[in-house]
Amino acid sequence: MSDTLTLAAETRDRVGKGASRSLRRDGRVPAVIYGQNKEPLAIHVEEKALVKALGTGHFMTTVVTINGQRTLPKDVHFHPVTDRPVHVDFLRIRAHETVTVQVPVTFTDEDESAYLKQGGVLNVVAHDLAVTCDAANIPTEIAVSLKGREIGDTIHLSDLTLPEGVTAASEDETLTIATVVPPTVPTAEDEALDAEVAEAQAAEHAEAETEGDAAEGDEAEDDDKAE
Repeated sequence: MSDTLTLAAETRDRVGKGASRSLRRDGRVPAVIYGQNKEPLAIHVEEKALVKALGTGHFMTTVVTINGQRTLPKDVHFHPVTDRPVHVDFLRIRAHETVTVQVPVTFTDEDESAYLKQGGVLNVVAHDLAVTCDAANIPTEIAVSLKGREIGDTIHLSDLTLPEGVTAASEDETLTIATVVPPTVPTAEDEALDAEVAEAQAAEHAEAETEGDAAEGDEAEDDDKAE
């Protein structure tokens, strides 16, 4: 059964960057509800409640009721420096509507794998999987057992056992979920490359601090839906 959550929200009288900044200063996060061929509705929710919901790790697969409307989170925009949520998109859904969602992939039984004793490393290719299911039965995760896995193994979509009523959105049965690879020994070249990457990331971070309004610009475009 899908996780459910109720979020209190208020309607936004004004949209745009200036109005959104004012809301955020008051601890609110601008959002929009759209879908079902209805007019988009501009709202705002409490930031603390939203952050708590995001902290569960499966907010994007949770059915969220907002002022009596059943919705599914479709996108969350974050500030590039502070990582605070700055805007949320919610899609209206019916009680038993068929939906496609991205569900996290988790791995179990690693202690029963052969590769762990061999010194192998699990290389995760797909951290989440698009699945189609009833909105009332969205799984919180797709569990993949590593029992008996050895170095050189590849886990494909066809190896997964999905919950009843849940199907993969992709029809490619050979889609790679993860591989088991031999351990790697760092070389001098690797260490030099790591240093270059660290330097580049530091420069990008400094640049991001001066371009923090970029996320708000994207959010303003989302507000156009509600105008």
